[in-house]
Amino acid sequence: MEELSVQELRTKREWVLTHGAFRKLLDWLDEEADSGGEGYVEMRRRLVLYFNRKNCSAPDELADETLNRVARRLEEEGTITSDAPARYCYIVARFVLLESLRKQQRQEPLDETATFHPPAGLVGLPDASEENQEREKRWECLERCLRSLEPGNRELILGYYHGERRAKIENRRAMAEKLRVTVNALSIRACRIRDRLEACTRKCLSTG
Repeated sequence: MEELSVQELRTKREWVLTHGAFRKLLDWLDEEADSGGEGYVEMRRRLVLYFNRKNCSAPDELADETLNRVARRLEEEGTITSDAPARYCYIVARFVLLESLRKQQRQEPLDETATFHPPAGLVGLPDASEENQEREKRWECLERCLRSLEPGNRELILGYYHGERRAKIENRRAMAEKLRVTVNALSIRACRIRDRLEACTRKCLSTG
């Protein structure tokens, strides 16, 4: 039973949002009304506001994570009937918020590490603490994985996480217009690149 639980957790971490899963999420949020994606945009806006009210440092990323988890559940179960879409999204958002608070002291978000330079004072210190050494290794692995991306994907993911709050939202809209895609399509593309980066970074860390 314990081995099964570990396998299930690994599977959930490696799950990637597909076009089909995203389409199912849109339909579920619309409750068959077909709003052309407006239901998704509105739900995401409300989730960003929710995480903003909780003084989260990355409300956009937490909103995306919430909707990704809902999409994964929909793909696993086929549908969700226990709660109305908005209510269920907020239930998931509360879990995401709690996890974020627990990880705040242990993990650095992607946009804070995507500068290609490790933090000042960590490199070349023979007496650096184990925690600092681990952080330095994470930065090195992330830098290596970023450099392994195709130039277009690297530019997209760095641009996607550039800025703070309102500036970040406007930046993403401008990126979508430049690429001639919707903001939703841009979000899916960034999500896939982020998943590749996370997998690459985990592999780099595991190989030492």
